[in-house]
Amino acid sequence: MSAQPAFIGLGANLGDPVRQIEQALDAIALLPGTRLLKRSALYGSRPMGPAGQPDYVNAVAWVETAQPALQLLAALLDIERRHGRRRDAAERNGPRTLDLDLLLYADLVCDGPALTLPHPGAHARDFVLVPLAEVAPHVLIPGRGRVTDLLDHCQRHDLRVLDRALAAAG
Repeated sequence: MSAQPAFIGLGANLGDPVRQIEQALDAIALLPGTRLLKRSALYGSRPMGPAGQPDYVNAVAWVETAQPALQLLAALLDIERRHGRRRDAAERNGPRTLDLDLLLYADLVCDGPALTLPHPGAHARDFVLVPLAEVAPHVLIPGRGRVTDLLDHCQRHDLRVLDRALAAAG
């Protein structure tokens, strides 16, 4: 299989979120057949879920990978587990040590039990769209439109840049 572009959303709000995001980016870069092309700055955002949880740290990574989409997703879930993530349906949008979402994989569109692409919320959330536009303003979210065109209509979560130097280094 030839290498495909993929975009990964990263988020954390428990423990040391900045360190966990940085470690996750390092782990993604080491995945077999995968090359980290660019990563966004880190962004702080208000949580979507239950009240009383800490703010999130978010980022987006652009990779090129020879791994099929489901295999890449499995690798991302493994990285989450190694960072102490426990998925609990009752805690939807609750606090987490690490959240890795496969946002886009080439132009693949699917809605299966294990994987939905594009990620169902990617087109509507500033903490996804802003860092995604930073690394790939040209990218299209299938069925939704160009990332930069979606920014004006997305949900706001008090997004703020935490470290501009990281964007320049990426």
